[in-house]
Amino acid sequence: MIKLLTEPIGSIPRPAYLQQAMTAFGAGQIKAEELNRLFDQATQETIKELEATGSPVISDGEQSKPSFVTYPLQGFKSFAPDGVVIPFADGHTRQLPKLTAGPFHYTTFANSYLQKAKQFSSLPIKQAVISCSAISLLYPQDGIDGYSREQFLTDLVNDAAYDIRTCLNNGAYNVQIDFTEARLAIKLDPSKQLLAAFIDLNNQVLDKFTAEEQKRIGIHTCPGGDHDSTHSADIPYTELLPLLFKLHAGNFYLEYAAEKDKKTVLESIKANLKPNQHVFLGVTNVLDPRVETAEQISDLILEAAQIIPVQQLGTTDDCGFSPFGDDTSTAREIAFSKIRARVDGTRLAEKILSN
Repeated sequence: MIKLLTEPIGSIPRPAYLQQAMTAFGAGQIKAEELNRLFDQATQETIKELEATGSPVISDGEQSKPSFVTYPLQGFKSFAPDGVVIPFADGHTRQLPKLTAGPFHYTTFANSYLQKAKQFSSLPIKQAVISCSAISLLYPQDGIDGYSREQFLTDLVNDAAYDIRTCLNNGAYNVQIDFTEARLAIKLDPSKQLLAAFIDLNNQVLDKFTAEEQKRIGIHTCPGGDHDSTHSADIPYTELLPLLFKLHAGNFYLEYAAEKDKKTVLESIKANLKPNQHVFLGVTNVLDPRVETAEQISDLILEAAQIIPVQQLGTTDDCGFSPFGDDTSTAREIAFSKIRARVDGTRLAEKILSN
């Protein structure tokens, strides 16, 4: 009997009452205690809904993260708002904060979200963390007096490793590093020197773990999914994958359903995937409101299984459904329906492959 692993990426759209409360808190209209109560309520409701999809592995839906990028920065004071700007294809932008003084250290670790989620479920819980390379973009190009880039990166690597370590040590099924800036790095620097530097930085974190621990660490990459738009879908996957699989991780979660030239992507995965690595293909397009059928997802998997060794193949969603707290482009009900279709489609493909 062939068994295909299937896992979520992470974020689920927040319920309307939580969106409203987050806005009210930002305007000073409600207290932190009330917001935290609603975070817990939304997390519990999300986990219950994820369990109902039949998903064998769940997440907390990132209900209480301000965004998948900035959660480690909550409470850190030495920032200015005018950091790196990330433009999306539809014209909207996201802007990162800029570090103004050192030393830099995480003020929130992902284990805090994991511990909360464990209160609401006994299923295996996957925990997402942000990549070291994404946080490295917070350091200003003109430097900081008395706090060199080298010291910043040393502090950052140590905290990023601790972020993963505490999750693994405290019961996470596995840990997923969100590396959505990978294709963007090629867009910013076609020579790929920036991407190579990102790969090296993330490997400095991964090399703090044993080979056995690396099997429980994965890398997620996509061309950025925010308000139904992307920041780097115009960069061919084939430019990224040869370098991506040099990361010292056991699992790779790849946006795939939205790709136009799927056969070329599959052939590039096969050419670069190492024997000790497992690839989870995105089989639900989070930028498309149409809910896939189980049969459509099964067909995607069967097509991939003709090229990628089935023992190294799993399924996931293309990206998180709402990676930034204010993203309401996808309805909550659609996200759960797509996840249910992924689970059912994966089980259908298992049966066909086993026969």
